[in-house]
Amino acid sequence: MKRPRILFACIGNSARSQMAEGFCNAFAGDGVECRSGGSKPLGYVLPEAIQVMREKNIDISQNPSRGFDEAWVAGCDRIITMGCGDDACPAFIGKRIEDWDLPDPKGKPVAEFQTVRDDIEGRVRALLRELNVPLLV
Repeated sequence: MKRPRILFACIGNSARSQMAEGFCNAFAGDGVECRSGGSKPLGYVLPEAIQVMREKNIDISQNPSRGFDEAWVAGCDRIITMGCGDDACPAFIGKRIEDWDLPDPKGKPVAEFQTVRDDIEGRVRALLRELNVPLLV
């Protein structure tokens, strides 16, 4: 059976999409292919995002902040946007896109990052269940 391929898309690829990718990898392991990317990558993951994910024992400190690999995206089963508006990419055309409409915690207190993180955690779990991916944790 083919593993589902999921892209978590954002503008900066520095917080929300990175947290979603971290949860997806932690919960599904090899049961899914997932990446995150941004339409205008910041170039690094925000320290607050790294901090709040460490609170969940997930290390995203080495994740690259990157753009979209259109060839990889073309094979995606699902594209999840983080509420960033138009993350237009030619590879998105014809793909199922779901917008989670999450507030951007950038520049806000760590408590806001924790709130967004917890929301993302629940949404990633639900997405994996919907895709019939066995959860490791």
